[in-house]
Amino acid sequence: METTGERSVALSDTFPKLLLDHLKSRPARPAIREKDFGIWQSWTWGEYAAEARALACGLAAKGFKRGDKLGIIGDNRPRLYWAAAATQALGGIPVPLYQDAVAEEMVFVIDNAEIRFVVVEDQEQVDKLLEMKERIPRVELIIYDEPRGLGHYDFPFLDSYEEIQGLGKIFDQEHPDFFLKEVTQGSGSDIAAILYTSGTTGQPKGVVLTYANLIATSRNTIECERIQPDEEVLSYLPMAWIGDHLFSYCQAHIAGYCVNCPESAETMLTDLREIGITYYLAPPRVYENLLTSVMIRMEDAAWLKRKMFHYFMGVARQAGVAILDRKPVSVMDRLLYAIGGFLVYEPLKNVLGFSRMRLAMTGGEAIGPDLFAFFRSLGINIKQLYGATEASAIVTVQPDGEVNAITVGKPMPGVEIRITEAGEVIVRSPGVFHSYYKNPQATREAKNDEGWLLTGDAGFFDDKGHLRIIDRAKDVGRLNNGCIFAPKFLENKLKFFPYIKEAVTFGNGRDEVAAFINIDVTAAGNWAERRNLPYSGYTDLAGKPEVYALIKECVEQVNRDLAADSHLLGSQIKRFLILHKELDADDGELTRTRKVRRKSIVEKYGALIDALYGGKDHCAIETQLKFEDGRVGTLKADLNIVDVQTFTPEELKKAS
Repeated sequence: METTGERSVALSDTFPKLLLDHLKSRPARPAIREKDFGIWQSWTWGEYAAEARALACGLAAKGFKRGDKLGIIGDNRPRLYWAAAATQALGGIPVPLYQDAVAEEMVFVIDNAEIRFVVVEDQEQVDKLLEMKERIPRVELIIYDEPRGLGHYDFPFLDSYEEIQGLGKIFDQEHPDFFLKEVTQGSGSDIAAILYTSGTTGQPKGVVLTYANLIATSRNTIECERIQPDEEVLSYLPMAWIGDHLFSYCQAHIAGYCVNCPESAETMLTDLREIGITYYLAPPRVYENLLTSVMIRMEDAAWLKRKMFHYFMGVARQAGVAILDRKPVSVMDRLLYAIGGFLVYEPLKNVLGFSRMRLAMTGGEAIGPDLFAFFRSLGINIKQLYGATEASAIVTVQPDGEVNAITVGKPMPGVEIRITEAGEVIVRSPGVFHSYYKNPQATREAKNDEGWLLTGDAGFFDDKGHLRIIDRAKDVGRLNNGCIFAPKFLENKLKFFPYIKEAVTFGNGRDEVAAFINIDVTAAGNWAERRNLPYSGYTDLAGKPEVYALIKECVEQVNRDLAADSHLLGSQIKRFLILHKELDADDGELTRTRKVRRKSIVEKYGALIDALYGGKDHCAIETQLKFEDGRVGTLKADLNIVDVQTFTPEELKKAS
């Protein structure tokens, strides 16, 4: 049966056609699950197809036409994925939006994409759209999934998901050939989705991706990594991010595996354990948070348990990665690692929900080598991939047995990569995007006449053919001493420490490197509570001398590591301050995928940067805060600035 299904799938060139293939070849196999009120509910591929068909016919009854755009806003929910499938079945284009975006961001995307219909998760998203309704006149219909709190709403343009599906079932009975006819009209060259960039350098751009783009990239990944129909995937990343779209929607429609939607962000770890996922994608910040949770638990553990944990983690660092890569390891190390597996590694993987993990991937930005090594030392096959929304998410991945903490692997089949004379990585592949929506100038700037995508990333190939990304090309610079300055590399090293949530470094064209630090209020708060150190909130905790001393130790450890690298010796951090607030996407300091908006931070905190380089030991700051509902507040603080010890290779040798 699987062989027949796979042969049928190979002939399909759109996701609705692939969905119908699964309806024929594996109708009773689970396609998607959702946890609601603590109970997992499951839908088969047959039920998935029926749900999407009913919604598609309901949308058609409401006037949805081929080429129309449908906005999708909410957490990962089966009905929102069905909405994407229903839209594509009609020849329409789904446009997922970040559910935590502020009003201005949503208005821009809805207006720019010319969205007529919107499917949302719940009352929160309905209220947000109602507040901006006059600014989005093209929106004709808002469809909500969760009816809680919406019983008294009476708007002619507002309908429930169930009402639209009910209308669709009637329409389907009256026009029984309509759905299949619409699906058949689709082709691989059609636009499959518009996914908006996170807007690191300005307004988001709508990346137009065809079925051919997404299906080619998905199939290449499935073949290279031997993805199977029985994989279990957790769908928790924003639906507007290309990573979730590729893993939770595109690859699922090709491989036929099951996608699991957690109840909430707070229950994710529990949900991971209950499902026992086998295939996982997460940006580095998620792995950082997992490591932080582990370290907090260890700090609270009994003395003997802490000792055992640190001892066997030392064993894992020494032998775990080699064992995972099937390299020679001494009998004693194998024995100690086996004991560690029984006492530490397997219980820890069970806590993380990684007991059945076959393959974990990370992408979106560079992951810290220490963080990467931590998970691989536990026997978790985590790999780095590299890509971009404009390249359908993936262009390189690390082959088994060649996983390296500082590279992003080799080009996928069908992918060409070149390094320009200026050191920029450029890519040509079947996954390279069609265009930026309604932005021909930006399209020409990003993709040349020969089809090469100009990524804007600086990198090079090592002697084994692996691509190494240094940083964004525009962000890489040099200190006045001639040393290369790669801010993201430094920031990732800082964020390995559980007490540091975010970091922004400065140094290009300067005599030395300085840094802004965001503490992790959970980890640092736990540390403070165990020392009976009272605090009233983030700002109070961030200003404590004891917390400054803690962060100073972390920064100095980073400097020791840099001192051992001849290329980065001169980029040690000389001064830092702890910001009085967490960097926030709502305040324009981060993108929705938590990438630092450097230009925005330099403009907003110029006085703090001047103080870092002006020899001051403190600086007063007043900052405006923007809330999700549009309200604005003000936060005042007087920040301390701390000098940090730097090291020479000779000093390190003496210390050792």
